Amino acid sequence: MKYLDEYRDPVLARRLLAELRATATRPWAIMEVCGGQTHTLVRQGIDELLPAGIRMIHGPGCPVCVTPLATIDAAVAIAARPEVIFTSYGDMLRVPGTAGDLLGVKARGGDVRVVYTPLDAVRIAREHPDRQVVFFAVGFETTAPANAMAVLHAAATGLRNFSVLVSHVLVPPAITAILDAPDNQVQAFLAAGHVCAVMGWTEYEPIAQRYQVPIVVTGFEPLDLLEGIVMAVQQLESGRAAVENQYVRAVRREGNAEAQHAVRRVFRVGERTWRGIGPIPASGLALTPEFAAFDAEARFPATGTPAVEHPDCIAGRILRGTAIPTDCPAYGTRCTPLTPLGAPMVSTEGTCAAFHHAGRRKSTVEAR
Repeated sequence: MKYLDEYRDPVLARRLLAELRATATRPWAIMEVCGGQTHTLVRQGIDELLPAGIRMIHGPGCPVCVTPLATIDAAVAIAARPEVIFTSYGDMLRVPGTAGDLLGVKARGGDVRVVYTPLDAVRIAREHPDRQVVFFAVGFETTAPANAMAVLHAAATGLRNFSVLVSHVLVPPAITAILDAPDNQVQAFLAAGHVCAVMGWTEYEPIAQRYQVPIVVTGFEPLDLLEGIVMAVQQLESGRAAVENQYVRAVRREGNAEAQHAVRRVFRVGERTWRGIGPIPASGLALTPEFAAFDAEARFPATGTPAVEHPDCIAGRILRGTAIPTDCPAYGTRCTPLTPLGAPMVSTEGTCAAFHHAGRRKSTVEAR
């Protein structure tokens, strides 16, 4: 397939692995931030093909996984209201809250609908003026422009029955929080290419300089990731710490100015709580005062019991990169994609789901 098979060429993959073996002279720990990159690494077995000592640490770049438990509980409560049509991307429906998930609400008769763009939710609101339509606006910087455009469109057309439940998070503050953590082991980062396609990489440059950590903007195909790892190791071996761009076919340093303008108009930056991690300053987006009327949390104030994580779930350690799924005693037994205890086992970008779908079992991982 044009523009896909080229980045899955096994001959080129072997060449990159040979280059990596020739370059690395000592152990290095590299974090891929994005959950989509994690799935490629694990599904293709790339992390197991790397030279001894080159270790991939799987990061918190799964927006479904880091959506706060309290926000999931709010979504479940809002979706259960009889006047509400609750719309969401499909990967949010089975994320467990304190006492259930959105799929359970749908099974009990709630009007929960899967949409493919936020503008689908705007259309539903226009078609059902007698109902309140809520869109679950989840994601990193990648999805923020489309969600901003949905709010702008709703405002421009005078829709009063549309609102968004916002749980947007930002990558650079999360990287800083990881580097500031006392148990940090990360020595270089692979930055998510789709985030940088929107925002560029200027926000990463002060991080690389301050912490003396290489950051390589990387794509999502096997050869993208292998080349990104090679570039990171080359920097580490030479003592450099800069932002480099592997994903040249999609990312420019300045990013997409129009998308950034839409995001800045609709959203403001503030503290955000990350599920399993906790509050990170300036790491999330919320609606600006101009668009506060579209805030679902204000329109449907939360009530009920405080959010409580499952005591057997170690998702927080996995999202911080201090543990892997097979460290969890519930992995593959009490916690599976059909019976998840935490979000990383549900999401298509979750590390636990990546390990499980790739057939990684506790015994085989420990035997390596």
